[in-house]
Amino acid sequence: MARFYLTTAIDYANGDPHLGHALEKIGADAICRFHRQLGDDVWFCIGMDEHGQKVAQTAEAAGLAPQDFVDRIAGRFEAMWRTLHIAHDQFIRTSHPTHHRAVQELLQRIFANSPDDFYERSYTGLYCVGCESFKQPADIVDGKCLLHPTRTLQEVTERNWFFRLSAYGDRLKAHFAAHPAFLQPESRRNEILALLDEGLEDVSASRARFSWGVPFPRPLSDGETQTTYVWFDALPNYWTAQFFEGSRASWPATVHVVGKDITRFHTVIWPAMLMAAGLPLPERVWGHGFISLGGERFSKSAGVKLELAEAVARFGPDAFRYYLLREIPFDGDGSFSWERFEAVYTAELANGIGNLASRTTAMVEKYCEGVVPAGARGEVDAADAADYAAARAALDGSRGFLCHEALEAIVRTVGRANQCIQDSKPWVLAKDPANRPELERVLASLVRQLARQAVYLAPFMPEKAESLWRALGGPGTAAATPFADADRLDCTGWRVSKGEGLFPRPEPPKAA
Repeated sequence: MARFYLTTAIDYANGDPHLGHALEKIGADAICRFHRQLGDDVWFCIGMDEHGQKVAQTAEAAGLAPQDFVDRIAGRFEAMWRTLHIAHDQFIRTSHPTHHRAVQELLQRIFANSPDDFYERSYTGLYCVGCESFKQPADIVDGKCLLHPTRTLQEVTERNWFFRLSAYGDRLKAHFAAHPAFLQPESRRNEILALLDEGLEDVSASRARFSWGVPFPRPLSDGETQTTYVWFDALPNYWTAQFFEGSRASWPATVHVVGKDITRFHTVIWPAMLMAAGLPLPERVWGHGFISLGGERFSKSAGVKLELAEAVARFGPDAFRYYLLREIPFDGDGSFSWERFEAVYTAELANGIGNLASRTTAMVEKYCEGVVPAGARGEVDAADAADYAAARAALDGSRGFLCHEALEAIVRTVGRANQCIQDSKPWVLAKDPANRPELERVLASLVRQLARQAVYLAPFMPEKAESLWRALGGPGTAAATPFADADRLDCTGWRVSKGEGLFPRPEPPKAA
């Protein structure tokens, strides 16, 4: 059984979860569920980034102590992930004492293993509280941060501990050359290679003047104690996760799933820290794109937002998961729209898999007293097998993690099954007893197709897949059925039950 340790970016605790958070967590959850059914030993870690100046300022404005504030925020995130069926194994919080101790251990390892890599330095620069980082001229337009154009950059002068990132450019280039899949998709890799060619600057590892964070393990030469800079606190969570009680996280991570805006931190600063500490690097970083609303990136500060709870409630969490992963390419950018959401739901869920399940179970009940007949495998099974092989190849890591391509392959099997109904016309076959063998073959094939669809849809729509599996009379659960077993399913003797429709058609708007 292969080890598969996947992490997502930990979410910054200064507001409620939004669609960008949901896209990442749903995508990562589908990948992990998929790999469980591939037979891998999966550990899935998500969590909260709870330190930093921005969190402290937001807590103060709300009249709360920072810990009380992040407790409330973490609770809201965890509640949303339960609603969206995010089946994580570990929820890490950087305010936890275990994380504090492990971060300090990592920093001490750098001091011991690479004693010249931390040094003291005075620095003046433009600091973006939104990014929690100093900005370079290329990151500033009209005096504003590219990612947070509504925030005023602050000129900050401090004497801090600095990390000698500039010493790692060649080592990072060598790692990229030796491990072509280290950063994917290719567009993200090219961006970071261009950054490395420009040369790296040293980065601050500690901050003065605020205390909401992990104490830096060593004082400055004048005795001043400082707080670990937020990125040197947040990035190590993937490594510190292994020290929590009950954790089966084992370093190195198989894949970090992060947004494209923070791939620089995960593929430059984080690997350099690990190199300095003498620790192995993560096997892969996957940088997904952004989801926008009407072409504008979701941004609380810029006022571009959509209530996540409203979007989830429209057709339910499984349909929402399906829409995001079907429509937003996990290797690029995409856009959310209510119109497209309803169109996809109607065409592919209500009229597609939902209609197929309803018609098939109804015919098995009507013509076979609810018991699935025996039926030989045929061309349809072979064609489905090719599509499921394509679905596995889209998410097994061989080409990256392409949720949208996996769903596209599964959708082809749904279309094929619906076409089989139209071509074979079971209701016509049922009129002549001489056609009984062909009728049973067709119905057995349709149930077999639906059973495979339930198994392969389980990573994407976990509740609806189980509802379909139960309606077909399948043993155990769809999610516990390995893909290898799904491809040779024999549904003979299963007892179907039509039940309620999987995906009710949207009600037309009421006349004014």
